[in-house]
Amino acid sequence: MRLSTIAGITSAGLSVPETVSFLVIAGGGGGGYDRGGGGGGGGYRNSYASETSGANSSTESTKAISAGVAYTVTVGSGGARATTSANASNGGASTFSTITSTGGGGGGGPNSYPITAAKPGNSGGSGGGGNAYYWENGGSGTANQGKNGGQGQDTDFSIYASGGGGGGGASQNGYNSTSDLTTGGRGGNGLQSSITGTGVYRAGGGGGGVREKSVAGIGVHGGGNGGQWNNVGNPGTANTGGGGGGGGWGGTPQRGGNGGSGLVVLRFSGTSPTVSAGLTYSETTVGADTVLTFTGGTGTVTW
Repeated sequence: MRLSTIAGITSAGLSVPETVSFLVIAGGGGGGYDRGGGGGGGGYRNSYASETSGANSSTESTKAISAGVAYTVTVGSGGARATTSANASNGGASTFSTITSTGGGGGGGPNSYPITAAKPGNSGGSGGGGNAYYWENGGSGTANQGKNGGQGQDTDFSIYASGGGGGGGASQNGYNSTSDLTTGGRGGNGLQSSITGTGVYRAGGGGGGVREKSVAGIGVHGGGNGGQWNNVGNPGTANTGGGGGGGGWGGTPQRGGNGGSGLVVLRFSGTSPTVSAGLTYSETTVGADTVLTFTGGTGTVTW
């Protein structure tokens, strides 16, 4: 039952928090098709303690809270993997009130068959990696949320491409693939937060997919590994905002991996809010603080 609140004090004697610390991570981008670029990590915004926020920016200000106001919470979904020559989809945005993190950029794919061109990675919270064909660039990250995707590379601008670029992460650009046919681009690093009481790295980029027996790009901090030979890209890890891995090629083009879903975490001292239907969450206590961890859905919280 909802406790009555007068002048910020509940009937149980607990105060409505004046401010709330937040970690808002969007869904990661999907991995590209056929030596595709890795998906970019979801946009990353953090106001907890003095931790680093996205793109290595300063900690954001905490959110001021008013009693009786419904604050929207949305957890972004991971971007869909590419199953054709079109680019993979960007991840979904995550929000807490006016705080919005942008979905990670989808990985680049080939333009068409027969291949005469390819596509760069999509821009997003962190940018998706570029496709291998014709040295396509990675997409751009969003200011104060994430970094750029890496470049895909080949040796002779032909169908014998090496691999896609790595997706960008919350703290580091995705790596370029190597032009000697050996390695796909590694995903860019994410960032660590201890807002839940334990330090966890999230919002890393997905690895680029590669041809034949080359070494697939590695996904990090929730990002999926790229596909090698006739293998699909690996998905990003759920609730990390990690990008999906790009698809491989060993005679048959392969699809990328889906991006990992996002996350919203709220930490505060005082009474807990009423959480509306439509949200999946857990509530824990860390020291004197309450921590709400939202892992899916959309709805509101009201103190």
